[in-house]
Amino acid sequence: MPRTSPLDGLRFAFGTLTVFPVRVTRWDRQAARGGMLCAPLAGLAVGAAAAAAGLVLLFLGAGGPLAAVATVAVPAVLTRGLHLDGLADTADGLGSGKPAEDALRIMKQSDIGPFGVITLVLALLAQAAALAQAYDASWARGACAAVVSATVARLALTLAARSGVPAARPEGLGAAVAGVVPIRGALLAGVAVTGGAAAVAAVFGPYDVARTALAVLLSLAGAEALLRHCTRRFGGITGDVFGGLAETAATTALVVLSLG
Repeated sequence: MPRTSPLDGLRFAFGTLTVFPVRVTRWDRQAARGGMLCAPLAGLAVGAAAAAAGLVLLFLGAGGPLAAVATVAVPAVLTRGLHLDGLADTADGLGSGKPAEDALRIMKQSDIGPFGVITLVLALLAQAAALAQAYDASWARGACAAVVSATVARLALTLAARSGVPAARPEGLGAAVAGVVPIRGALLAGVAVTGGAAAVAAVFGPYDVARTALAVLLSLAGAEALLRHCTRRFGGITGDVFGGLAETAATTALVVLSLG
């Protein structure tokens, strides 16, 4: 098997997690490992684009709520709505109360059920409301919240792809990335993102350093709780579960950053 270069991992991350015009040249386990380790970088790019959209509207005279809606919309566009769709499908699967095989079949259906709709609406409302509050505080806080939430959302995927987490199906994105990331690599990625987010928040003061670090940790804790529950219910992870984890982490981060 050919050696994997860092560019293979970047291509995998951006090619599978965003709509950026990046062609995935390798689809093997080694490339998937590099890709999932690079997932936070894809989140950083998505968050920067989302923050830019919000800031443009603010500087054109729009208020915080409209800037927040734009900031929420950009990640949905840049991921083709896959993470939001995954959140809705995961909610339908879990809410069905069916055995694993039936729940997975429900998640593969193209339509969205009542659990999915309710979960999707509440998550988007929470994200927009938290971002609006951040933008009302200052444009810099709003931009920071957008970048941090998008980055930690993809960090949750890195941790979910760690060794020991099985795939629920033999095919799909979940099977391609399940268990590819060494635990040490996942932990190092978590430390790097947490430290980087706290360092950026230092411009606002010591309290924001602590709050931002707490937002990252609580986001990962929420995603981990959902991961464990889905693993028990479905027998492993799927692409839909990955989407649910990302949106859960992003929403948690924004809510925590809006507190205090």
